[in-house]
Amino acid sequence: MNDSTKVALVTGANRGLGLEIARQLARSGFRVLLGARREEDARRAALDFGEGGLVPLALDVTAPPSDLAARIRAEQGRLDVLVNNAGVYQAGGAPDGQGAGSVLEVDPEAVRATLEVNALGPLALAQKLAPLLRASDDGRIVNVSSGMAQLAHLGSDSTAYRISKVALNALTLQLHAALSPRVKVFAACPGWVRTDMGGPAAPKSVAEGADTPVWLATSPEPRSGGFYQERRLLSW
Repeated sequence: MNDSTKVALVTGANRGLGLEIARQLARSGFRVLLGARREEDARRAALDFGEGGLVPLALDVTAPPSDLAARIRAEQGRLDVLVNNAGVYQAGGAPDGQGAGSVLEVDPEAVRATLEVNALGPLALAQKLAPLLRASDDGRIVNVSSGMAQLAHLGSDSTAYRISKVALNALTLQLHAALSPRVKVFAACPGWVRTDMGGPAAPKSVAEGADTPVWLATSPEPRSGGFYQERRLLSW
């Protein structure tokens, strides 16, 4: 690997939106660590890409290894971008659906488990990898959030998911305050995308959904600390 090649880590990247983000970053010249809970899933996704640039990495965001930063430094020499993409709609308990997602009926354990993946996982990774990102000339964190986390439009449904993404947005602001100006930190809403989570009726392809996260990972234009959709600032 050329010493000037930028390195990105994308979590939850063995399928769907995460895989597309990883592919687009690889095509733009990044060496991409393709994170997935199971090593065989990460390896399969990297092999299927077939164009090089993707490196499989077994990574459970709810329990990242204590030596993760040391391993990345030893094997890759650097880390320039962290894309916190891994997420669930509702972990544990009954699936979201009629009544199950309502704030008055949702299982609190499902909220706790969803927070573990969608907010506490990104927090743990940011803490562990901040030294590597600070060492980069253009360090960035991109948190894949959702327009469903906008406070003005929360409503009373999809409670576990909405609360977890509100927490992720708050984490984005706190990381921006802690890491600026050395590391840029963003939240990104990919929109409603045709993935396993979004379903077949979603209007956007994975390529369209990946556009804003990849733009935030690569462009000099966006302002750190912002929440973006379609490359435009959203209100929180």
